[in-house]
Amino acid sequence: MRILGMDTSTLMTTVAITDDQRLLGEYSLSVDMSHSEMLVPMIKSALDGLKIDIEDIDLYTISIGPGSFTGLRIALATAKGFAIANNKPIIGVPTLEALAYNIFSECHIVPMIDARRDRVFSGIYKWEENCLKVVKQDDALDIVEYCNYLNKNYDKLYVNGNGSIAYRDIIDEILGDKAIFAPFNLNYIRASSICEIAYERFKDGLIDDVDNLKPVYLRESQAERQFHKGE
Repeated sequence: MRILGMDTSTLMTTVAITDDQRLLGEYSLSVDMSHSEMLVPMIKSALDGLKIDIEDIDLYTISIGPGSFTGLRIALATAKGFAIANNKPIIGVPTLEALAYNIFSECHIVPMIDARRDRVFSGIYKWEENCLKVVKQDDALDIVEYCNYLNKNYDKLYVNGNGSIAYRDIIDEILGDKAIFAPFNLNYIRASSICEIAYERFKDGLIDDVDNLKPVYLRESQAERQFHKGE
């Protein structure tokens, strides 16, 4: 099964093509251009390089958020267009799950995307029996409050994502040795991770309805209520 995965939820534009569990090619760029200018040419370049036609893709997958409102819409519209035009299935993957998927560790994994104004989009994940499980649902959180919560409730954490870069000083100050910072190459969403997650979901029959698939936006007011109410 050939899968085309893409992500434009952050400043990085990334595209990957896999065949079952084999990576055929991956293309990631962070440049001063809009995702709308970059995405389709990158897809074409990847397909041309592999001598694959778009009609040969069996499944389309994208990250559905949280992340940049505009970026999410660009990748989703592109993937939907391909899926509808070629009558192929589509699967949406949570952005933070894809980011956490970069890390394989016995520790709890805390992916963070910079939501600006001292906030991050984040969730808590853990590998159990070779399956990445959600421990705490994705949310939009004040970085100081969130780090205090993590410090109180967890002993060792693996953090990654551009949020962990933007707020490293705060994370380091509050969590100290409890926080393990990912190497720089694991701080960015990889389209290949999105493809792998989508492949597993496809095997389980978890296919999305192309007409009803929408981006996941975490609004601050709602997120704040959830955080204080739930924790």
